[in-house]
Amino acid sequence: MVRVRAVRPCATIAAVTAESALVGSAHGRRWTSGEIAALGVGLFGAAILRLLLLPTVGLRDDTDQFAGWIHELATGLPLGQAYTMDLTFGPVMTYLFWLMAQVQPAFQAATDASDPVVRATIKLPASVADIAIALVVAWLLRDRPRAALVAALAIAFVPVTWFVSAWWGQFESIYALFGLLAAAAALSGRPLLAGVALGLAVSTKPQAVPFLLPFAAWILARFGWRGALSAAVGGLLALVVAWLPFLPAGGHLAYLHNIAAYQDGVFAVMSLRAWNPWWILQSAAAGDAFLPDNVPILGPLTARMIGYGVAAGLSLLVAGLVLRAPTPRGLLLGAAAGVLVAFLALTTMHERYSFAALVFLAPLVADRHVAVAWAILAAVTFANYLAAIPVVPGEPPLLPIDGPLGIAGSAAATAVGGVVVVRLWVERRNRAEGAPP
Repeated sequence: MVRVRAVRPCATIAAVTAESALVGSAHGRRWTSGEIAALGVGLFGAAILRLLLLPTVGLRDDTDQFAGWIHELATGLPLGQAYTMDLTFGPVMTYLFWLMAQVQPAFQAATDASDPVVRATIKLPASVADIAIALVVAWLLRDRPRAALVAALAIAFVPVTWFVSAWWGQFESIYALFGLLAAAAALSGRPLLAGVALGLAVSTKPQAVPFLLPFAAWILARFGWRGALSAAVGGLLALVVAWLPFLPAGGHLAYLHNIAAYQDGVFAVMSLRAWNPWWILQSAAAGDAFLPDNVPILGPLTARMIGYGVAAGLSLLVAGLVLRAPTPRGLLLGAAAGVLVAFLALTTMHERYSFAALVFLAPLVADRHVAVAWAILAAVTFANYLAAIPVVPGEPPLLPIDGPLGIAGSAAATAVGGVVVVRLWVERRNRAEGAPP
C-alpha cells in the first residue's frame, strides 16, 4: 500500500524546483544570443513550413465535415445549440469553430473545404499550437539551452506534427498543448493551474483522458491531498465553464450521444488503421478488412471489453509507478505511458492517437534511451500515416497498410510503449534508492 505523506506546499514547490533537471535548476546557465537566435530562426522556419501547407488539399473527408459545421455556425446556428450537429469534439474546439465562423466570411457560403482559404483557416489553430508546443518544450528545458534547442526544433519539424496539423487538418496538437502546459504548471508547483489545463485538454478532445491518471498520481504524491483537491477543483471549474453555454440545450448529453454513435457505428472495429496489437490480430485474420470489436471473441468477452480491461490494468500500473516516482521525469514519462497504453490496448484507435506521447517525451530526449524510443515512435507513426492516408487525393497511400510492414510497425510501437514503461520503472527505482533525478 502506498502512503501519501502530507507536506507543506512551499517546501514541496522548493523540492520540485531544486531536483528538477527540467525547470529552475541551479546548475543551469543563461542563454547566449546565438542560442536565442537559433531558436527564433528555427521556429520561424517551422511556422513558414506550416503556412505553405495550410492551403493544400489534405484529407478532404475530414475538412469537408469541419467546414460544414462551421458553415452552420456562420449562417445562424446559435453557439449554444452547436451540439444539435453531430459534433464529436469538446467545447474548446466548438469555440474555435465558432470563432472561425465569425472572422472568416468565406464560411458564409462554403459548405465544404474546396476553398483554399477555408482549408487554411481550419488548419491554422492546430498549426499555431504546434509552435506553442515547441516553445513550452524550450521553456521546460530553459536551464539547458542546447537540449532545449534540440528538443524544441525536433518537435517543431518532425513530420508527425506538421503532417497532422498543417496538411491533414486535425487538432491533436491543441489538446496535447494543454497537456504540456499542465505539466509545466505542475512542475512549477501550481496544481490548480495544472488542473485547469487538464480540464481544457479533456474539453478539447476525449483523447486527453488517458493522461489524467498519471497526472493525478503525480500531483497526489508531490502535493498531498490538498494539492490533489486543488487540481481537481481547477479541472472541474474549467470543465463547467467550458460547457456552460451548451448546458441549457443539453449539449453535454448530445456530445456523449454523438461519440457513442461513432463508437458503436463506423468506428466499431478492432483498429481503425492504427498500428498496434489489435492491428496485428485484425490484419492476420482479415487482411486489409476491418473486424468488429463489439462481438464476442473469448467466451462472452468482446475485443472492446478486453481492450478496456487491459488498458485499465496497465493504466493503474503506470499510475502506481508515477506515485512512487514523483519527479519531473516521472511525470512526463507517466503521461506518455498513459497515452501509449490507451493507443496500444484499446480498440477503435486511429493512427494519430499516439501523438501526445511524442509531445510529453520531447523534453526528455537528452536521455539516449528516450531519444531512441522517441525517434522510433515518430518514424513508425509517420509511416502509419503514409500507409493509412493518401497524400495525393484519388491515389492510393504511399505505403501498404497491411502485410509485413503493418505487423512490423505495430510491433515497434508496442516495443516503444514497453521502453517508456521500463524507463518509468527505472525512475521509480532510482527515486527509491535516492539516486539523483
